[in-house]
Order: sequence, then C-alpha cells, then structure tokens
Amino acid sequence: MTTVGPAESLRDAYGKTLIEVGEQDPNLVVLDADLSGSTRTALFGQRFPERFFNVGVMEPTMMSIAAGLAISGRTAFASTFAVFGAGQAYNVVRQSICYNHANVKIVATHAGLLVGGDGGTHQILEDIGLMRGLPGMTVIVPADAPTTRAAIRAVHARDGPAYVRLTRESLPVVTDGSFQIGKAAELRSGNDLTIVAVGALVARALTVAEELAQVGVSARVLDFASVKPFDEPALLRAARDTGAILVLEEHSVLTGVGALVASTTSENYPVPVRRVGVPDVFGESGDPWALLDRYGMSLERIREEAWELLRARGKVQ
Repeated sequence: MTTVGPAESLRDAYGKTLIEVGEQDPNLVVLDADLSGSTRTALFGQRFPERFFNVGVMEPTMMSIAAGLAISGRTAFASTFAVFGAGQAYNVVRQSICYNHANVKIVATHAGLLVGGDGGTHQILEDIGLMRGLPGMTVIVPADAPTTRAAIRAVHARDGPAYVRLTRESLPVVTDGSFQIGKAAELRSGNDLTIVAVGALVARALTVAEELAQVGVSARVLDFASVKPFDEPALLRAARDTGAILVLEEHSVLTGVGALVASTTSENYPVPVRRVGVPDVFGESGDPWALLDRYGMSLERIREEAWELLRARGKVQ
C-alpha cells in the first residue's frame, strides 16, 4: 500500500536528472526559450554549456531547431512552459517533430491550474489532449519527483518524440519511482472501486482511498503516468474487477485521461465512469491549491463522486 509522503519539486528532479543523463550521453543536447531558471534546464547549461542552447522567447523556433538537431542525429530535450510548448508551438511540434518522428523530448513545466497567480492565459488545461492526438507522440504525466526522474530516463532511451508534463508546484511523493512507459502503477489494491489518477491528483486519490478503507470500502488506485501509450490491460482488468472507475486529472475533462478511460471501457467492457477535472472553462489567478478546489477537484468532490459510483453499483447504501 502506497502512502503520501513529503512534497518534492518535479522541476528540480528534471534538471538534476538531465545532468546525469547528459554525463552518460554526449549526444544529448538541451534547448530552452529563456525560461531555463524556471524549467531547471539551467542546471544542464551550467554543466554542459557547449550542449545547451537558449534560443530566446521563440518557442516555435526552438521546436524547429530541436527537430533539426534530432534529424541530424542528436537526442534533443526542449523545455518551456506548457502553454508555450504545447500551445504556441503546436503546429511546429506537429509538422517538424512528429511528422518526421524526430527524437525530441518536450519537457513542459508550469502546466495546469497549479501555475496559480499567472492566471488563465498561462494555465493550459488542454495540453494532454493536444499531445495525445499527435501520431507517434509519447505522453507522460508524472505524479511526483521519483516518477519524473524515471520518466526522463525512459523517454531518453525511447526513440521518437515525447511530451512530459510537469507542475510548477512541488508534489507529495506517492511512488517508488519504478516507472515504465506503457504501464500503470497500481499504488493500492481494491475490488470495490477503481480510481485512475494522473499528476497532482494522484495524492488526493490515495487520500480518499485511505478514507474509504476506514469504512470498509477497498479502492484500487492506478497512477496513469504513461498516458500514451497507456496500460489498456490494467484498465480493463480494473473495470472487470471493480465495476466502476473514477478518473482524476488536473486537465480539461473534455479531452484528457477521463475521455481516454471512458472511450476505452465503453468499447471493451462498459462500466460506470465518472470524471473529476476541469470543466469547459479557462482558469483564473489565485492560490494554486485553492484553484483545484474551486474548479471541482477538492477532496470533498472526489469523495462525493466515489460514493455516487459505489451507490450506483449497489456496493453501499
């Protein structure tokens, strides 16, 4: 059984792991768009200045250069805020990186509502859907620093484009870091309900599962850090075993992991699915964690949705 540990910075984990990977791979290059202090690629730049390129405030250009370097034989990591990497540079990512199956790893920080005070213009809530829809793109959403470290190593070893989504806020440690692309981590076993969660909401999934256990309800918790490719066998096994699935994500419910879970189960093993995430709205400025509550991802809301599913399945009165 996994517990919720102290918070650690995913961005720090990324920056430090980049150095470790760079020491092992002299073919690795890193690009940033004048945000290296925030994305933590500055750490790599300090250690390997000859392999670090700050292209300035030109994210589409950065993606184009990264594609060119990759096509020339390099492994390129390109970092910026998610709203710029997945949003502003989308067409270049599509045409130059994915169309060419270029070996570019986009590690996008400051995703979702947890950007907080930067507000709705910077809180991209649709990036998982955008990146998941691109042919050949691997999509990873780590829940904590240990998974981030493992994910950076995994995408480095995997040929082709990848998108890794990180938060600005530090997140509680909830895994042992044994991440594999294409596999879901079962953080808690259970047969009454399955909670599928990604990113910042994995810790809340574990908290609610522990509360349910105190009243005799066993909830399985799956960390779907590997969004694409995703672990379809684990999802369908959970559908068969528990009969109901609650999905938690700090992302639009229209195009994110909830949509993926709902479509997959409906085609293969239909069970009730409820989605907790951001509705069809933009965000706003505010305290990062208060924004999660305001936009429907509070512990109270998660508890309510879990009980609704349990009642619908006749597992509680």
